[in-house]
Amino acid sequence: MEVSWICLLILTGILLGAGTYLLWRVMTRARALRRLNEFFSPSEGEPPLQPEPALATSLFEQPCRWLAIRGEHPQAVQEALHLRHAMPCSWMEGLVEAQEDKLFIAPPISGWILVVGSGLPDPFDDIDKCFHFLADLSRKLGAVQLFNINRVLNHHAWASFEKGRALRAYAWAEKTLWNQGAMTPAERELEMRCFDYANELIYLQREALGANLEKIPQLAARWSIDPGSISDPNWSATNGIVGQIPHSRPQ
Repeated sequence: MEVSWICLLILTGILLGAGTYLLWRVMTRARALRRLNEFFSPSEGEPPLQPEPALATSLFEQPCRWLAIRGEHPQAVQEALHLRHAMPCSWMEGLVEAQEDKLFIAPPISGWILVVGSGLPDPFDDIDKCFHFLADLSRKLGAVQLFNINRVLNHHAWASFEKGRALRAYAWAEKTLWNQGAMTPAERELEMRCFDYANELIYLQREALGANLEKIPQLAARWSIDPGSISDPNWSATNGIVGQIPHSRPQ
């Protein structure tokens, strides 16, 4: 009799545990969708993300800031970034965690590894810090690119580094903050406008800067990969890596 009661208690515990886990997963998914809508800030008129089976093909629609790193090994990116408390995670979990001063390293896609998260340096806050971050990272990993979009303020930036050297960089936030290297064929093809440091802009030139912002995903596609163009659902089946970037990283 005692054995039967013990078995019943064990079975009840298993059922309660499974139910609790399923409820947690549902709540996590709802929380993820809500926070992803806030983080990825869709363009005006675009519908928010919906909990549909095809969700995995739309999560990278438009991050505000991301890195594209040429390579096939996320662990090498993790080590170069000196991520603390790094752990494997699903794409949804990683993108949610990336909003809290962390970084999500996505699985490689077409030879490029995307890194997103609020832990990336903001070129509009500190150009020098951003420069040294990209230079240090590219010395370790090779080709490293940064793209930054602020739709609210119309600020934007893009940069391409190779083996510690800035090949091309441009950043604008009410004025030109960074303009280094010759314009690339992709920039010229897209008719992107870049201005000198002391250039006083007239109204029509400011309109051109607004067009720059909208063309950044196209530039990313020509340089490396546009997150919004990812349509293969298979990549999301592979875990990425999430971790916290130290505020003071060793050189």
